[in-house]
Amino acid sequence: MIDTKASFDREAAGAAKHARPLFFISDLHLSEAIPRTVAAFEHFIEVTANEADSVFILGDLFEFWIGDDILDAPATDARAAFARRMARVMHTLSERGIGLYVMHGNRDVLLGPRFMKDAGAMLLPDPFVITAFGKRLVLAHGDGLCTADRMYQHFRAVARSRFAQRLFLGLPLNTRLGIGQRMRAKSEGARMTRTSAKYDVTKKAVSELFIGSHTHTLIHGHTHRPAMHREVEGVRWVLPDWELDTASPRGGYLRLDENGLRPQPL
Repeated sequence: MIDTKASFDREAAGAAKHARPLFFISDLHLSEAIPRTVAAFEHFIEVTANEADSVFILGDLFEFWIGDDILDAPATDARAAFARRMARVMHTLSERGIGLYVMHGNRDVLLGPRFMKDAGAMLLPDPFVITAFGKRLVLAHGDGLCTADRMYQHFRAVARSRFAQRLFLGLPLNTRLGIGQRMRAKSEGARMTRTSAKYDVTKKAVSELFIGSHTHTLIHGHTHRPAMHREVEGVRWVLPDWELDTASPRGGYLRLDENGLRPQPL
């Protein structure tokens, strides 16, 4: 269900014809293992985003997130140092008067209030409606639209339940880290085989989201299949994932301004 009362309206806040643009990114899967991608993200935050009014991260900012208490782990813990470094970089946006909005993905559903505070970010529900530059848009991570994969949808419902999250967060930090690493390895092993339409969004789910949100523009990530699709009810933009540590680097973002939506390279 779409909560249209929980909407982001930049026009009502004063954003009009000559307002600064909004930038949309997703699926960065940040970790210490991909330094070039991390460097590209830092450059995006520190340089590219200076032009923006707000930055929206639509899920899977991190490869996995085992709980906000990683931010309190000893300084000798490389993963903790990395998490704190990313939060500090992101917090510079609010220091420059640039809004930062973060949505949970399937990899980082445990990002919580502590991280949002340290990063200077606001957590968005999935899906979420915004109005800017005369457009009403609905934002989503995208995994909730892949309804043909019923096994995953069951897992998604469990992973997002407060009960399951409390149980997981009650485990020792090192135990959670081991679980996260095993799930990452399993996902990496399955990634090359996931080309079936079963793992893409379904027309029915997309249609229901358009109708339920009273919008004609949808932006999402998750599928790693960047494109602009003309659906029956409106236009669907799929954000690219970021991967600059391979022989075939990729990435990018979507820009919304008075000229509409446009994909931009890194």
